[in-house]
Amino acid sequence: MLTYHRKPVCLSLVSTDLPFWSVVETAGTLYQKDTERFHLLLTAPPLITCEVETSLNTEEILPQRKNAAYIPSSPRVLWLEISPYRVIMTMQGNGQVSYRHFWEQGIYGVSRYWLPTESLQPNNPIRLRNFTKTLKLTGKQFPEHLRLEYELWAEKVQIGCYILNLEIKH
Repeated sequence: MLTYHRKPVCLSLVSTDLPFWSVVETAGTLYQKDTERFHLLLTAPPLITCEVETSLNTEEILPQRKNAAYIPSSPRVLWLEISPYRVIMTMQGNGQVSYRHFWEQGIYGVSRYWLPTESLQPNNPIRLRNFTKTLKLTGKQFPEHLRLEYELWAEKVQIGCYILNLEIKH
């Protein structure tokens, strides 16, 4: 039962304890895998990167930042696997940071981040844990609203509480 629909989507991520928020409004393609499982594929706008010449002397770097060239990277592809029981979100395709999150209510999921290839550990992901406090999916025939509340952990240190909201307009 593979059916798909093109829908306007608003995806937001907000930290409840840090000054962080991000909103993406775009069109997404919703694929129905079975009665309760959906995949949502969307393209997020590219990140803006800053190109600065490297130098060992900080006094030489700082004046260059004013004249640094801002270069847009390629678009980011976001893929969400959605069900009332779990959500998996993968971001890839921009040649920069990639990630994969696994959320399931009441359990510790895994969040993995892959850094650009020029980093010190090009193929080893950074692994964090996330504890999903709330996973709520609403909608009649198709998902209309997803709300995830979770904590992000590095070992025994909590590094923030987050709310992910996904609105799929019909």
